[in-house]
Amino acid sequence: MAALEEEVEQLKHALVSHAVIDQAIGTLIALGHVDARQGWAVLQQVSQHTNIKLRHVAELIITWAQTGDLAADIRTELQQALREQVRPETK
Repeated sequence: MAALEEEVEQLKHALVSHAVIDQAIGTLIALGHVDARQGWAVLQQVSQHTNIKLRHVAELIITWAQTGDLAADIRTELQQALREQVRPETK
């Protein structure tokens, strides 16, 4: 029974994480003019270059969209990642 309860909790956590990441990708699509694949790549790149877990990067991007607040180092990495993802024909 304990193993099943733990598995259920892990699945709940995964669902919440997935939703947060999807919201951040949607934000990047709307504000960064990228597609979903590129949005995912941006999240990965920012996460890797800032050494922040991907889910937390996603949370920061959602907060940024709501408040306009984003730490300078994250903003710099985000801008760089978006520049690398935007194709010349979409500029």
